[in-house]
Amino acid sequence: MKVEVVYARPDGAQVASVSLPAGATLRDALAASNLVDDLEGYSFGIFGKRAALDHPLAEGDRIEIYRPLAADPKEARRLRARKKR
Repeated sequence: MKVEVVYARPDGAQVASVSLPAGATLRDALAASNLVDDLEGYSFGIFGKRAALDHPLAEGDRIEIYRPLAADPKEARRLRARKKR
């Protein structure tokens, strides 16, 4: 089966198309793509919905690698509100 792995970096997106055997998991696709070395700190999804590393894949799935947030969105909003006062 063929799937696509996408990683949006700050400098642009990287896309890898990989061929896997039937019954492959999200972890298998990530390993085959070689887009990230260490899976720690990242989140993953399939077509925009969060998925675990042991999630079984289907033909044509689009796997997305989500980077950790640079800042807590709630805290960033509080700081912007304080600056406006």
